Amino acid sequence: MYTQAMDVGPKEERKAVRSTEEAQLETRFEARIDDGAFIEAKDWMPEHYRKTLVRQISQHAHSEIVGMLPEGNWITRAPTLKRKAILLAKVQDEGGHGLYLYAAAETLGTSRDQMIAALHSGRAKYSSIFNYPTLSWADIGVIGWLVDGAAIMNQVPLTRCSYAPYARAMVRICREESFHQRQGFDALLVMMKEGTDAQRALVQDAVDRWWWPSLMMFGPPDSASTHSTQNMRWGIKRISNDELRQKFVDATVEQAKVLGVTMPDPLLKWNEARGHYDYGPIDWDEFWQVVGGFGPCNKERLAARVKAWDDGAWVREAAMAHARKRAAKEQAA
Repeated sequence: MYTQAMDVGPKEERKAVRSTEEAQLETRFEARIDDGAFIEAKDWMPEHYRKTLVRQISQHAHSEIVGMLPEGNWITRAPTLKRKAILLAKVQDEGGHGLYLYAAAETLGTSRDQMIAALHSGRAKYSSIFNYPTLSWADIGVIGWLVDGAAIMNQVPLTRCSYAPYARAMVRICREESFHQRQGFDALLVMMKEGTDAQRALVQDAVDRWWWPSLMMFGPPDSASTHSTQNMRWGIKRISNDELRQKFVDATVEQAKVLGVTMPDPLLKWNEARGHYDYGPIDWDEFWQVVGGFGPCNKERLAARVKAWDDGAWVREAAMAHARKRAAKEQAA
């Protein structure tokens, strides 16, 4: 009743009051960001900040779920029981990561059904890297080494993201991703040091195919990145795309020397003046083509996710029916 009494006067006057109040809230929000404070789900936040987080976190969640597909196909074809158990654990981790992230996005007022519907309709994106095929067992090792290595480089700064639920989820995810990267490197090391010439050739072929898509995982160059500047201003992102990509190249080239593989880049060389490795141009036309839905496995990956969702409808319905029955019993008691 008291709020109704306050909401009187011309429409323009009410709008001005709300705008002033919103400006004050945004000023306080910006001050908290500048102080390095975390934003919790119940805190006031600008609508654009909220939408940016929903887009980023849901895309991250979709990537974890779709990322189960390229490796899941190899569980039954793993060369040893040990490798099968490791791969099973890894794929299970990725499913868990997706659930953590969907839960974090739900704190922003969007439902899981809405996010999944956006993925299935093609409106929401996931990481372009998962639209490439896994042609041999060596690909599974290279995904662990390069793809998960790039993921760690991307995700460790997210443990300091200004949105607290996302940052907390990333702490556990990063710990598990480090296991994924190590198991991939170990699998390749065994093939390169103890394997046959044919196995070593498979590793080199996989590196040749996955190197450039792995560099694309960091997103477009800073000059072409639409959201990076604002995301860094808000503390959602801490390090730019190009900086992360450079850190990944510097770390990975040294690891390649241990493995005994070469990178498919004739321009790759150490730059003493910069203190970093120089590398050749990335084919951004390929990147945008894959992001746009025209990669080697885009249709296959999306179709697999839609089919899994449809096939699992009876499980969701049964779970909801059980929840309703349990709630009715508790209410009756």
